[in-house]
Amino acid sequence: MNRKKEIHRINYLTTEMQSLYHLSSLKLGITDSVSVVLYSIYDAGSECLLSDIYKESGISKQTINSAVRSLEADGILYLERHDGRAKKVILTDKGKKYVKKTAARLYQAEMDAFDTWTEDEISTYIRLMEKYADCFRHQIERLI
Repeated sequence: MNRKKEIHRINYLTTEMQSLYHLSSLKLGITDSVSVVLYSIYDAGSECLLSDIYKESGISKQTINSAVRSLEADGILYLERHDGRAKKVILTDKGKKYVKKTAARLYQAEMDAFDTWTEDEISTYIRLMEKYADCFRHQIERLI
């Protein structure tokens, strides 16, 4: 394969993964940003720092805040002060049930997909993704 074809293939696969996560949100009846917020909280337990959702999602603060406000208005979660200005996002009892119908199902789908892989395949995939991200980040920094 030549580099141009390899880059196209990587870009296609990246876009396909993003599309699959979007499709999962549609099937679960939630927006992509709500999915990210619920997934982040579920992954952390039943609460996490709002700043962690910003950092881990790569989505703008404005978009995350909008999703949080919507979930808060629906009684799914609430915000609580944590160490000064930091805020903790906490699921309500209603939210815990809601997460089981949404983010937990997505998480399980990911687990089931990885269950078809060997531990070596998973480790290799993670290692190569990290390597590519680091190398690409370095190249992006050079653009500035």
